[in-house]
This record gives sequence, structure tokens and C-alpha cells, in this order.
Amino acid sequence: MSHVVFSTWRGEQIDNRGKDPEEYVASAYSLPEEYTADTRSKAFVGWDGVAIFEEEIDAVRLATEYAAQYQKYSEACGRCAPGRWGGRILYDLLDKIARGEGAFEDIEHLREVSQTMMLTSKCEIGRTVPKPILDLMDHYKEQFDACILEQKQSIHYDADKTYIAKVTAPCTDACPSHVDIPAYIEGVRDMQFADSLQATRQTMPLAHTCGRVCPHPCETACRRTNLDEPISIMELKRLGADYETDHGLGYLHPQEPKPLRNDGKKVAIIGAGPAGLTAAYYLALEGIKVDIFEELPVLGGEVAVGVPQYRMPVEKYNKDIELVTSMEAVTVHTNHRVDAERLKEIDAQYDATLLAFGTRLSKKVRADNERPEIKGYWGAIDMLDRVNLWTKYGIGSPASEELKGKTVVCVGGGFTSMDVVRCAVREGAKKVIMLYRRDEKTIIRNTTYEEYHEAVEEGVEFIFHSAVEKIVDEDDVLKSLKINKFELVPDPDGGRPQLVKIEDGDFEIETDFLIPAVSQAADLQILPEEWDIKLTSWNTILTNGKDYMTSRPGLFGAGDCEYGPMTIVNAVGQAKRAASVISRYIYDGEVSLTDEEIMEDHLQKLKVYDKNETITGWMPGLPRQVSEKLETDERKTNNKEVNLGFTGEEAIAEAERCMRCYYISMVAV
Repeated sequence: MSHVVFSTWRGEQIDNRGKDPEEYVASAYSLPEEYTADTRSKAFVGWDGVAIFEEEIDAVRLATEYAAQYQKYSEACGRCAPGRWGGRILYDLLDKIARGEGAFEDIEHLREVSQTMMLTSKCEIGRTVPKPILDLMDHYKEQFDACILEQKQSIHYDADKTYIAKVTAPCTDACPSHVDIPAYIEGVRDMQFADSLQATRQTMPLAHTCGRVCPHPCETACRRTNLDEPISIMELKRLGADYETDHGLGYLHPQEPKPLRNDGKKVAIIGAGPAGLTAAYYLALEGIKVDIFEELPVLGGEVAVGVPQYRMPVEKYNKDIELVTSMEAVTVHTNHRVDAERLKEIDAQYDATLLAFGTRLSKKVRADNERPEIKGYWGAIDMLDRVNLWTKYGIGSPASEELKGKTVVCVGGGFTSMDVVRCAVREGAKKVIMLYRRDEKTIIRNTTYEEYHEAVEEGVEFIFHSAVEKIVDEDDVLKSLKINKFELVPDPDGGRPQLVKIEDGDFEIETDFLIPAVSQAADLQILPEEWDIKLTSWNTILTNGKDYMTSRPGLFGAGDCEYGPMTIVNAVGQAKRAASVISRYIYDGEVSLTDEEIMEDHLQKLKVYDKNETITGWMPGLPRQVSEKLETDERKTNNKEVNLGFTGEEAIAEAERCMRCYYISMVAV
């Protein structure tokens, strides 16, 4: 709910002009009323209307500045005449009126051009830019009329005002890394794969990885969903990275890396997983010296030793890792455990330190007689380490020595549990069961439809609405599990249905292994007690979630240790932001965000995607392309990559389904 003077945002009509503030009608949307904690916004202009936050607003200049932002974009784009020439005409006419040289014929011309752009522009940015301009012309007509009748400048035409704009898209906004998704899809469509990869790496260095194992929240926010089916956004991402690798090209950076600075400034990063690698990459692009300290003998964190080869081939992930480690500014130290004493030494030696270690402690299922010393009780992280260190690096011994011909029960409902059960199949387990407290829809939402569907194809048995009550052993050897069965009972008041135990529903499963994969925790022994670092209620490192500074100056946290187990794309998004903040902090001692980052936060609160929007003007029913997968019998006894990716023809056909849903938003402060 926002306090507005006037709003047409997303169809609401609120006019509080001339009213006592106590009588104001509030907006239903989280509009950026406060730009920052100490800076109030004067107005917000965007693709779906306007919101005015103070009475004394110059609506004419506001419309002119918004048109100016679009003109910059349309000049760079140039893909359609209505968008490019319309943008120039909008700005020229509005500026003419704002400087006191306009005529009423210009108003009519503005309306005609706006209607043409809204009907004929090839993409959403051209279709939507006229909407708030027309709203301002209609509802602040007296200001436009005064500039024309009196041939005078608008009230703030020469005033020193700040207007901050950002181009976004629903998919980009939903992506935790804010990848410019329409741009990389456009690169695929035009077969300009270098352009596609460069667009991805602006905010996402791990293009091979997130083109394979991302839960793709962007697809949930794809406007194409409102028409037929979402674009296969994730799979299109890997095209640029695979093209670079398959053709033996040098690494393409989003900008020319700056030379290593000789000013003595340096940053330490604890952990070489997705968060640590991402932060190192963007700091190194700025020429800032980075040292990464990694406990494992290999780089990549949990993606390397946790995500199976059939989902994320290590040779592809290593290309993402080499992108980072090939940077002049980056030095890596493996087999380097950082404990509390070592962290104190690092803290004293470096200008800033980023904690980017993972959550590698498996949590218990909270069953009776749950004891780690029981043979057959095997934590998910330990099990996946065993599988992947051998499969990917030849370190250790095959997990099949333990699992072949055995019954395996996994408790969970997320990506880690999916990896456990599908690895168990490949290691020769006779029977594999996943127990989950909730339903099929929830497990798909927690992972992906593809992941769940492939596990079912491979023979994994899912038992929903169930939980382990008791672990039964004989002389510390696991024998069976007592299982409680639950049912969902609707809330009579319309709230969330409750899980209720079925009194006569208990049953027993004989098993050789129980693998808890309910969640993981971070090992916080790394934190010196005397630092008294503030933690969350989930026992993770507390930051404000925006700049990622901990309660200790100069110590930052990002990724799993800051939030708990998260997706790769979430970890990358946090680390990219943390690197940006650190790059300024080590020089001026201040923690600050860029306008781009501030606008990202505002738009995430506002929600760019409107699931209730009716899409018109596009051809519906264009089928979503489905890439080839290895057949079940061909994949379930080995670690070959399951998803073979799109062919060139399929990729182009899928990219052509993209509606290029860019929007411009702008705040006046």
C-alpha cells in the first residue's frame, strides 16, 4: 500500500489532489514512494501508468523526461519504424511544449503517434511507453494547456531535478541475477551467439551451469504464459556458452577487464562455489585483487561435488570456473580450510572479506532413534560427495560399493533429494524411495517438472504425505523405518490446508539406507566468538539482504551461508550485488547501492509480471520446443548428460516465440 497524490497504475484511478492527507485513498501497489531511506520520490512513471507522490509536480517535464529515456533506447534498438521514429517524435513534441513553444496541434499529433506506436510497435516497450504519457496529458491537462496558451516553460523545466530510469522485463525482474533475458534470446534468434553470451555474462558468469540446472523462475513470469506456454528460457541460455566452448573460442567478457590495480587493495573470498566464483569474477573485471580460499580439493562448491554429472557435466562447469580463474586478478587456494583463527588473520590482511561458503551439514529428519552412528544412516551431502568426487574427479571410491542391490529411502522434497535418489539409481540400488510430507505439486514447485518427471521415469517411487516416525536398527545396523501417513485437511476459514496424521495409516519400510535430505545447515564455527556476528533465526549470517554487509564492518556474506540452502541463480544474484558494494566499500569505506540496484529492489516489490494480463496482438498456439533427452534405459545406469539441448532449428524456433517484453520505468527524486 502506497501513499499517493495521484495514480493510474495498473488500472487504478486514485486522485487525492487537494485532499487532506488523512483522507487519502492508498494505492494497492508497492510503489517506490521512498526512493531510499532518506530520499522521497516525487513520481514514478512506468509501462502501466503513473504514480505521483507530491502535489507540486511538473507533469509536462515528467512526460518529457520519460520520452527522453525511451528515445535513448529506441535509437539503440532501431528494430521497427514505429518504435524508433515514434520515440523521436514523442520526445521532440513534448520538449517543444515543455520549453513553451508548443501548439495544440502538437497535442493531437502526440495522440496520433501514441496510438500508432501502441498498435504497431514490434515489442512491448514501444507499445507501452505512450500509456503513462497519455495519462499525464489527460489528468494534468491544465499544465500542458498553460505551457501552450501562455507560451511559457513548464514549472520545473530548467530546475535541477533527478530522473532515474531502468529498462526491465518480467522475466528479467523474476530472475534473481537480473539477466537481460530478451537480449540473450534475441542473440540466439539472430544466430549471434557471442551477443547472446555477452548479454548473459553482464550479470551471470556461470552460463554453462545456469543453462542446465536453474529452476528458471523467469519462466513463471514469462508473459508468453498468458498466451500459450512460457519460453524455454533456461535452455536457450546454454546456447551461447556451448557455442564458445564447442568452437574453442577465447572467453568473451561483458566488458574489457580492467588491468590489475597496483593500489594494494585486495579482497578475500571464503568458498569457491557459485557465490564465491561470481563475486571474484565481477571484482576481477574491475581490476581488484581477489584471493579465494576453498576447503575442498576442487573448485565449484556444491555444484561440483553435489550436483550430479548427468545434470551438470563437470567439463562444462569447469569452463565456467576457468572463466573466473583465468582472470589476472584472481588467485585460488584449494585444500585451505578457514577456521576462526584463520579468518581473523584474513580479516586483518584484506580490505574486505566475503563469506561465501555453503551449507554442507545435513539436517536430521527428527525421528525417534535417529543416530548418525547407525550403519545405513547416510547424510545427503556425504553421499553426494562420495558419488561425485569419484564420478567427476576419480577421488575416493565408487558409491556403488555401498549401494548396489540395496534399498534406499531418501527423505526430502528439493533438488538435493532429487539428486540423491537419481544418483542411487545410477549406483545400482535395487529400490529407491523418496518420502515427502507434502504433495506432487509442491515437489514440482520446489524443483522442476522435468526433474520430477525424469526421476519417475527412472523408477524412483514417491510416497507423499508421509514422514519417518522411528528408525529401527539391530546392533546399530539399519533395518526398517516406521512411517506416519498424513492427509491434507481443508481449513474451514479458507486458510492453508493442514497436514493431519491418519491414526491407522502407519506402515513400515524395510531398507538398507536412510538418507536425510530435508535441508542443510552452515558450519558457523568459522566465526570468531568475540566478533559476535549477528545471525538469523535460521542460524545463517544476518545481512540486510540488500548490500550483504554483516554486523562486522568489512565482512560480507552471500549465498547459502547468508540465506540458507538456495539455488545457484540466487547465489549468483547475491554475489553480483555483494561484489558491486565491495568494489566501492574498499575505497571509500561506505556501503552504498547504485541507482540500478535500487531500482531493481523497487521493481521486485512492485512485481513487473502481471499474471492477470490479457495478451493481444500476438499469434497464440506456437508450440514450445522440447529438447531431446536420453531415453530412460540409456541413461539410468550411467552419468551421461540427460538433456541434450536444442538443435539449431529448435533453438531458433523457440527464440522466435519471445515477445521481447521490455519496459521502461522511471523515478523522479
